[in-house]
Amino acid sequence: MTITNLTELSASQKEELVASLACLIANSEETSAETLAAIASASGNELSEGVAALFASVVSKAGGIEKFCAAPGGGGGGGGGDAGAAAEEAVEEEEEEEEEMDLGGGMDMFGGDGGEDY
Repeated sequence: MTITNLTELSASQKEELVASLACLIANSEETSAETLAAIASASGNELSEGVAALFASVVSKAGGIEKFCAAPGGGGGGGGGDAGAAAEEAVEEEEEEEEEMDLGGGMDMFGGDGGEDY
């Protein structure tokens, strides 16, 4: 669902957005519900105690907000896995040269002996 205007958000969606942004602003491993509520209040928004406590708990248990933020240049999603091994395989494949098959010479792409004009 694409949101083009914040007025399109329901009350619960707005509260989750406010809580998420408050977590980004707080940016601490020990984010408390009171801190999130204070940030929301300072921005002119309200945050219920339950939502503030939930978001603070998740951020604290994760060890900070960094786990939820993509690194610069992270790009799109992907399969994860062992990308290093896949990159090494790709390099090895590039290094291998294909052997050309000897067709005996004198043969053109149309099956002739190469000596005739068409």
